[in-house]
Amino acid sequence: MQTSLRRTVAYSLPWDDAPVDLRHLFAGEQPAGKHGFLTCRGGKMVFEDGTEARFWGTNFNSAANFPSHDYSEKVARRLAKFGVNLVRFHQLDGDWSTPNIFQFTKGNRLASTRQLDPESMERLDYLIHCLKREGIYCYLDMLTYRRFRTGDDVPAAERLGNAARPYSNFDPRLIELQKEFCTQIWTHVNPYTGLAYRDDPAIALTEIANENEMFGDMANLVEPYRSELEARYAAWLERRGLPAAPRPVAFEKTTENLLAFIVETMQDYYEQMHRHLTDLGVRIPIAGTNWVRGGAASLEAQRRLPFMDSHAYFYNWGWKPDVKEVKTDSMLGHVDPWYGSLLLMRTLDRPFFVSEWDDPWPNEWRAESVLNLAAVSALQGWSGTAIHTYRYDCREASDMIAMPITSDALAGVPYRGGVFDTFNDPAKFGLFYHAAILLRRGDVRESTGDMEVALPGLWAPRVGAEPGGVAPIDNGHCPALRGAAEVGRIGMRLPGAPALAPRQLALDERVVAEDAAEIRSDTGELHRNLAHRYATIDTPRTKAVYGFLGALGWIELRGLRLRCKTDFAVIALSSLSDAPLDRSDNILLTAVGRADNTDATYNDARSRQYSKGRGPILAEVVEVDIALDTAVAGLKISAISTAGMICGPVQETLANGTLSFTLGGDFPSIYYLIQKI
Repeated sequence: MQTSLRRTVAYSLPWDDAPVDLRHLFAGEQPAGKHGFLTCRGGKMVFEDGTEARFWGTNFNSAANFPSHDYSEKVARRLAKFGVNLVRFHQLDGDWSTPNIFQFTKGNRLASTRQLDPESMERLDYLIHCLKREGIYCYLDMLTYRRFRTGDDVPAAERLGNAARPYSNFDPRLIELQKEFCTQIWTHVNPYTGLAYRDDPAIALTEIANENEMFGDMANLVEPYRSELEARYAAWLERRGLPAAPRPVAFEKTTENLLAFIVETMQDYYEQMHRHLTDLGVRIPIAGTNWVRGGAASLEAQRRLPFMDSHAYFYNWGWKPDVKEVKTDSMLGHVDPWYGSLLLMRTLDRPFFVSEWDDPWPNEWRAESVLNLAAVSALQGWSGTAIHTYRYDCREASDMIAMPITSDALAGVPYRGGVFDTFNDPAKFGLFYHAAILLRRGDVRESTGDMEVALPGLWAPRVGAEPGGVAPIDNGHCPALRGAAEVGRIGMRLPGAPALAPRQLALDERVVAEDAAEIRSDTGELHRNLAHRYATIDTPRTKAVYGFLGALGWIELRGLRLRCKTDFAVIALSSLSDAPLDRSDNILLTAVGRADNTDATYNDARSRQYSKGRGPILAEVVEVDIALDTAVAGLKISAISTAGMICGPVQETLANGTLSFTLGGDFPSIYYLIQKI
């Protein structure tokens, strides 16, 4: 298809299948749970039989967690074909969702949230069964967006927001209700697996509360919770012989005493919940939360839990009901586009997981994010990631990105109306094949040059505060973290913790200069040029070049040379066998860049969207000359359609051990298989 500006090809990924099937690469991993329960050992997630766990995952949000049986079967199979091996069940308790875990349909007034809806649970049970069969593990959220009701016997229920933040961190009744929910779900027996959730090793991870901590949520506390917390703080000060705080306590104006009290209160909450879960017989790793508002103080509050989790977004949050602001920036020119909030919550003695990340549509450069995160996750030795999100519902007619959901919003949040949907986006989900391969198979080597940022304390003077005012140490206090994720393995060292890395860094000790022109990993496999905004991954079995390539001429990696005529693109090659690329007889090549809906419209700067457009999704045709060194004769190149059909050949020549060809000719696609006939 030809537009007025760019040549495109219709490429809406089907909801129920995948153009290419990776299951042969991971054929020994079915069913999920075959290696036993997941454990944490020495900073890694390891199954009981000693197999290290590496997860490339996705979130299912809201109603997507309660599909029909037919949908569950097809989507589980589809995910496995793409190489996905973990699904995080997110927003199970969101009251906006139909179904949700407390109510399968709307209409009858929901008096309380103290019972799991049997029809919703039956749907979730079957989904778990299907995922398990395909070798896909589950990350089961606990408290995310539950709206407590008057029938739950909680004070001021009508004034509590999602998850009753921050009160659910300290109020005894709210904690009791969380324990009750945990008891119900973890002792529930799945009729399709024959196992209680606590006894099923396919359910591999869980967290106590999503994005829920006391830091940043302490202004305008409602009664009786404010008085309850004031009394608790007064008793805490008295036990320590510290001066009483003036009443009413200004909880939003933090002092050292107040922050220490908040940390201890959160520690008590996490320890209560962790103890309750383990007493129930839950054996898998349990995280506290996954927010970074509290910085080093939040890290301290969770230091005794088995693993750490955090979230990262490259986004401007400008998607409003009437004005749709679009982030127009590329992450490749930033010293640190999104890793600071992750590294701040990582310690080297605990496994680390990224349960939410995204560079959402309609940023036209979003394709650059997928392989960047996958490669850095592998370099860092993180245990896995899950993109936010696959989708919010289970509709089958879906040939456009962000297909409108009724009022184009959920629970008053416009970006939940599809901005974060990725399941059919060729510029995001289209790159999952290579991301899954390089992380799960270990194509990108883990760094061995360990570094730790030594925290001198948990807080620092708060800018503009009254005398004695402090705030938790956060990214702004830690220049040492900026860019370091792409260099070598790095984590935080909490006060009083032993040194675990040979290189100890002060907060302001730079690993990467702020004006650096490039960043290179200590393994030599990853490189990013900030000045020209492009990056490379150069390993024996996976190679990729991504970013603004059109003006660069020939780019050389070991055994691969390419010259891209399209200004922005991601070009990735992965061996679909155990052999390195230069000896492989089966290679997947993906070439993708911009992708958007038909007739989507924007202002001239592309900073504001006027219309989402319609299906099908149009992917820009990437035109590139490629020279691949190979010892294999008889390789042929086929363009692959969305249905997995060969839509046409790509002409190639083999001379002196180099396979040369050009993509973007008569039969353009985003996927090409290079296979020996």
